[in-house]
Amino acid sequence: MKFFRIFLLLNIVIIASHIIKVKYAAASTWIVSQYAELQLLDKITARISTKTVPVGGGTEFGTLEIRVYYCAYRPPEEPPENAAFLIIYDNGYGDRKIQQALFSGWMFASSPAISGLEHPVYDVTLLSCHKK
Repeated sequence: MKFFRIFLLLNIVIIASHIIKVKYAAASTWIVSQYAELQLLDKITARISTKTVPVGGGTEFGTLEIRVYYCAYRPPEEPPENAAFLIIYDNGYGDRKIQQALFSGWMFASSPAISGLEHPVYDVTLLSCHKK
């Protein structure tokens, strides 16, 4: 019986600590920013560009048109992370102007491979979000 009480008490402590961790994680805040800093790579020419794009605006790189709709970062007292919602279009060359959406989703600066642009010529990576 004593073993059962110790086992039950230990499970209650583990569950309570898990609830506290989940509650703390849910209480985390994000700081909304006005600019997203993107790294753009042309794989054919090995040209790397860094562009600061305003939220609500866009930029062009080669045949790509990149639009930033949201960008936010974590406060300094929390684990570092930057996240942006982007839509990337491929406009094509010359007479083949097709504005086809290649990517629509969230990009994370700490793990670019989780959600990234899959394109044979171009690579787009979120570097940071900031207020400028």
